[in-house]
Amino acid sequence: MTISMYSMTVPYYASMLSNLSHVLAKAEAWATERKIDPAVLLNDRLAPDMFTLKRQVQIATDHAKGAAARLGGVDVPSFPDTEETFADLHTRITKVRDFVLSVPESGFDGAETRDITLKVGPQEMTFSAPQYLQGFAFPNFYFHMSAAYAILRHNGVPLGKGDFFGRG
Repeated sequence: MTISMYSMTVPYYASMLSNLSHVLAKAEAWATERKIDPAVLLNDRLAPDMFTLKRQVQIATDHAKGAAARLGGVDVPSFPDTEETFADLHTRITKVRDFVLSVPESGFDGAETRDITLKVGPQEMTFSAPQYLQGFAFPNFYFHMSAAYAILRHNGVPLGKGDFFGRG
């Protein structure tokens, strides 16, 4: 049985982006209940040299839209990283989720045979499409999703594995 690049990409990212929105909504409600300034959570990080919660969400969404676009044969949209509030992050997630869902399934035809080239810092990297998805896009997406989740758990937000995977 062959699994299409579309089915490995679009539904997966759409679902995980919904989960990310759910996690952020829970964090915002928790902060409101405790009268904690949301900026405390949004600007927190796990270590001094790591990105803030806001930036983790921005990068996770960048990987989702980038993978869907590159594998779906469309241009990667550029969204400015200007989010400062939970509402801004929810808007970004919705915009990215809507984009991911808009990439036509037909654009993925033959995607498994494509090479994906992207610039990472000063370096240009080329992957086969399966290697890009499995060895670059998914791991980076999960890393930043996990970092966002960990920042919130570290601050005491009552989240569980079910929240991360959409069962909470």
